[in-house]
Amino acid sequence: MDAGLTAAESRELEARLQKRQVKDFMNSFGALVDGCFNACVDDFTSKALSGRETGCISRCVTKSTTQTRLGERFAELNAAMTAEQQQKR
Repeated sequence: MDAGLTAAESRELEARLQKRQVKDFMNSFGALVDGCFNACVDDFTSKALSGRETGCISRCVTKSTTQTRLGERFAELNAAMTAEQQQKR
C-alpha cells in the first residue's frame, strides 16, 4: 500500500477499509429496502405481496440501482476529465 506504513499498519488499514465498505453497503442496502417498502407496500391485510406491490418493488429496485450506477459512472468520467485537464497544464 503506502511506503510510509509498516506491514502491520497496512493490514490494519485494509481491514478498516473493508469494514467501512461493508458498513456503507449495508447502509445503502437498508435505505433501498426501506425506501422501496415505504413507496410500494401499503396493504397489510395479507402476508403475501400483491401483484401491484411486487411490480412496484421491482421497478423501484431497478430505478435505484440504475441511478446508483449512473452516479458512479459520472464520477468516473468526471475524475478522468479532471485528470486530463490537470495533465494539460
